[in-house]
Amino acid sequence: MANKKKLRMISLGGMGEIGKNMMIMEYGDDMVIIDAGVMFPEDDMLGVDLVIPDYTYLLDKQHRIKGIFLTHGHEDHIGGVPYLLKQIKAPVYGTKLTLALLKMKLNEHNLERTTELREIKAGNRVQAGAFNMEFVHVNHSIPDVVALAIHTPLGIVVYCSDFKFDQTPIDGKVADFHRFATLGKEGVLCLLSDSTNAERPGYTESERTVGETFARVFAKAEGRILVATFASNVHRVQQIVDAAQTQDRKICVIGRSMVNVVSIANELGYIKIPEGMLIDLEHVDRYPANKVVVITTGSQGEPMSALTRIAMAEHRKLEIVPGDTVIISATPIPGNEKSVGKIINHLFKEGATVVYEPHLGIHTSGHAKQEELKLLLNLCKPKYFIPIHGEYRMLMKHAELAAGIGVPKENIVITELGLVVEFDKQGMRAVDRVTAGQVFIDGLGVGDVGNIVMRDRRQLSSDGILIVVVTLKRENGMVMSGPDIVSRGFVYVRESEKLIEEARVKVRAILEECNRQGVTEWGSLKSSIREQLSRYLYEKTKRRPMILPIIMDV
Repeated sequence: MANKKKLRMISLGGMGEIGKNMMIMEYGDDMVIIDAGVMFPEDDMLGVDLVIPDYTYLLDKQHRIKGIFLTHGHEDHIGGVPYLLKQIKAPVYGTKLTLALLKMKLNEHNLERTTELREIKAGNRVQAGAFNMEFVHVNHSIPDVVALAIHTPLGIVVYCSDFKFDQTPIDGKVADFHRFATLGKEGVLCLLSDSTNAERPGYTESERTVGETFARVFAKAEGRILVATFASNVHRVQQIVDAAQTQDRKICVIGRSMVNVVSIANELGYIKIPEGMLIDLEHVDRYPANKVVVITTGSQGEPMSALTRIAMAEHRKLEIVPGDTVIISATPIPGNEKSVGKIINHLFKEGATVVYEPHLGIHTSGHAKQEELKLLLNLCKPKYFIPIHGEYRMLMKHAELAAGIGVPKENIVITELGLVVEFDKQGMRAVDRVTAGQVFIDGLGVGDVGNIVMRDRRQLSSDGILIVVVTLKRENGMVMSGPDIVSRGFVYVRESEKLIEEARVKVRAILEECNRQGVTEWGSLKSSIREQLSRYLYEKTKRRPMILPIIMDV
């Protein structure tokens, strides 16, 4: 086999985009998968719930896959695992918290009993075919995060997924600088590193600074406090608990994902909540306003989140009252700014004090900025470098940083989805492409919503639909009744009677002309109605509604 002595890397997600991170590594007949995440849909992906990587490349390689290795428990790294496991079977490796969060998802998909989960810890090593997988502790916005030092026959590959170097982490566990430095001395063939904050100079602030801000805001608040943050940010939740304890406040947790994560983290010891401090939502009104803190989801303005429903006065058991303080402890993900702004406006209208400005210190990123990225590069001293996890401009900036600290430009590759990067004794090169892209999850459907469906949805959303119903006589094709026209999202029939009547006349003329020409095949009739009516309506309105002809015969 030509690939026996070659190391191949293929990104199926997270390259040139934010989310659905997934990397394949191959050596000879052996293959490992690193992460399998989801991406949340963009505005033009109408009706889509989630986006996952296209797994087509893996489907006929089941026998080669030695394991799925998870770096941490965020959605963009584990959210796609259940969908992957429905198509392939392989053991899944991850830290305790990562696997606990994954188990929730596997339960929802009825996969927990059929999935082999193997817990690992930072410092452990696992042999997976030709790959010896070593786990190295790093910091992020969730506990139990590991980078991977992958020992291959051609050298060490360091895969550093989402990370930052926090000198004062909440759990006291500093990233393993020593191990990265040792790997650098041993010789790192290639470093793959997180590019999310590659455009931002300096260092990412410690998570502990957010706790200091909470302490100040909690001390000043006279009424209830509501804090919205990412459910997975366990250290953030711990700091909310600590600030609430200082002010002798009770804690109430709402929002499905927040309740699930806090329950798991508390059970496993990643969060410490004093006895009797946690109260149910039903009991909130039993306590004075200045003795309650509510921790909730909705920091990104998600339509069905608890905070959104509270802000819109649609929550069954909780509403904003003057004197409440709402802290939005997150930065809007690009594209979510408008939704978050709308929620903030509603909270202000209801009389709340809203703390949301980034300069106030109520949020810090979980991703390394430029100085930390350079530090990792200097510790590992890689021969080759591949920036990962980011949009194209972020990858480019990260490549510039690597070149600036001495990695030869010819040894830096900006890869893309499906591109095969190959290593052998002679060096590194891009050699091939495999199937890669996006698969849409819509309700229970996986991949059944494609480009054609999305095109139709966009057309419906912009110009609406016109349904033309007509009954023809079977013997001679003459119009027996109709045409009747139903409009949705195009014009309101009662207010556009003249236009609709003209459209009816136009359709009748089209059918009569087809009849004279001897055109009786329904497909041809429908096509004529669509094309000619579309041109006519565009001349009249400059809009192109979807036209759906329905022909019946008697």
